[in-house]
Amino acid sequence: MLPTSALRTFRPTARMMRPVPKEEQAAHTVSQRLRRLRKIPPELFPLGVVVGFAVCAAIYSSLRHFMVDKNIRLKRQNRAADAKAIAAEHH
Repeated sequence: MLPTSALRTFRPTARMMRPVPKEEQAAHTVSQRLRRLRKIPPELFPLGVVVGFAVCAAIYSSLRHFMVDKNIRLKRQNRAADAKAIAAEHH
C-alpha cells in the first residue's frame, strides 16, 4: 500500500528527527559565563583593549567638557522670561 498524501503530512521531516542543537546562551551562573570566555579567540583581545580604551576616553572627555566649559547651558536660565513668553503666546 502506497502512503497517501494525508499520511505523508504527518511524517516527521529529516530536520525534526535530528537532536536539538545546544543553545549558545545556556550558561546561567557567573562561573559558567566566565568559562565561556576561553572560547573567545586570542586575536580579539587587543581589539577589545583598544575599543575599551576608546569608550573610556570618550566618556572622560565628555564628562570633562560638561564640567569645565562654562558656556554650556546644562540648566534652564531665566525661567521668568520663559513663563511670560508662553503666557503671551496663549493670549
